[in-house]
Amino acid sequence: MAQESADLASDYQFWLQKLSAWEQASSKETQKDTCLHLSGFQEFLRQMYEILKEMDSDAILERFPTIGQLLAKACWNPLILAYDESQKIVIWCLCCLVNKEPRTSAESGLNSWIRGLLSHVLSAFRFDMKEVCLFTKSLGYESIDYYPSLLKNMVLSLVSELRESHLNGLNTQSREKIVLPTSSVVSLWFRHLPSLEKATLHLFEKLFSSKIICLRRMECCIRESFLPQAACQPAIFRIVDEMFRFVLLETDGAPEVLAALQVFTSCLVEALKKEKKQLTFALRTYFPYGAPCLAAALSQHPEAIPQGHRLQPLLHISQLLREAVEDCTRGCPRNPFESWFLFVHFGGWVDLAVAELLLREEAEPPAGLLWLLVFYYSPQDGSQQREQSMVELKVLINRLLMLLRSGSLSATDLQEAAESPSGDPRPPVCGQLVRRLLLSLLLWTPEGHAIVWEAVTHMAHTDAVIHEIIGFLDQTLYRSQHLCVEASRKLARDLLKELQAQV
Repeated sequence: MAQESADLASDYQFWLQKLSAWEQASSKETQKDTCLHLSGFQEFLRQMYEILKEMDSDAILERFPTIGQLLAKACWNPLILAYDESQKIVIWCLCCLVNKEPRTSAESGLNSWIRGLLSHVLSAFRFDMKEVCLFTKSLGYESIDYYPSLLKNMVLSLVSELRESHLNGLNTQSREKIVLPTSSVVSLWFRHLPSLEKATLHLFEKLFSSKIICLRRMECCIRESFLPQAACQPAIFRIVDEMFRFVLLETDGAPEVLAALQVFTSCLVEALKKEKKQLTFALRTYFPYGAPCLAAALSQHPEAIPQGHRLQPLLHISQLLREAVEDCTRGCPRNPFESWFLFVHFGGWVDLAVAELLLREEAEPPAGLLWLLVFYYSPQDGSQQREQSMVELKVLINRLLMLLRSGSLSATDLQEAAESPSGDPRPPVCGQLVRRLLLSLLLWTPEGHAIVWEAVTHMAHTDAVIHEIIGFLDQTLYRSQHLCVEASRKLARDLLKELQAQV
């Protein structure tokens, strides 16, 4: 008997620690571990119930002072409650803790707490609609928001996937995914902001888990998250947007965060059009801190602007941004980040279009386009720094155009043209801009196609630069239907495969 008591005490501590570990993590490994140990935990619960049913509540709490903690952790674990047998035994054990005749406020409070756990179990996993409606309405929700069959399908599908993947070694990422109606998810996010924040953080983890930027993969993850559809509601958009803002600031404008924000914005605009909302009107609600005329100008879809008529819209955008950033006539300091943050939501196509125009204009490079490109890559620069970068870019573009007009172009010529006019090392951002223009020339001119492999080999001298070039090529392919010709798409695709094989 003493040995049985010692074994039970050991098992009790083991399962309490297991439940705590499962509660603190939600990784695939944790979920698999839960499923692997579930039959053992069910057997432990049966043994516990056989003991608890012979004792009154006071004796139970004296012998097992943390029994409430153990059962509560089991109640809030969906993988445990997904099995009918587990639900039944947990409910039996909870009922044993109820004091039939409470004498103190502490005992009454414990009874109330236990009833709350029972309500949670019953409302989430049983299907008596009258009982479920009473519970959800007491919390201020409509029953349709937590329709029990949705929870049942979700949990049973998850358990089935985990069990089968463990037994058969299947890749769960390639199986049919669990899908809930968008309206139900959005309704939950409206009423429970922590769940919206958690969903956004989970999306960030998926988007930034890879060192290689892939906009197509980002787009798939963003669409599957339901967040663009939910963000059609301005209140939800502002929360998600603020989280993007915070990550941009914390990562000093990391390229993968910038790319994710632009893909998210594109998915949002598409979702708004599907809902037949007036985008030009809605932008005032989504971006209240930016000038409406600037937001409207930026949100123009590239397909709506013929390729030969993009210069004037881009110069107009440049003028609006420059006035917002550098105009001091109103007597108040300007915050360039706010204008830049609005700009980069829609600025992916602007970045590529400006580079293309600068290399195809026969006349002097327009100052407005130079300013726009420099501001896109380095918004924190002051006016003097920005002007210096514009001078360097202007010299580079003139050199490149002169080489193109000469009729002969070599990788060595490009390397020499890209050197700093002063001979001093360039700031990192300016060096990035130079490489962006060189890559644009290589992809968008027939002369560049012939020397692209040799020229990229000269440029890709560090892992960081290789990753930068891969990111540029991926962006070019992603937006190629708007900005590139077929030949450059094939060239960019071949070049991307070659570089990805090296990292």
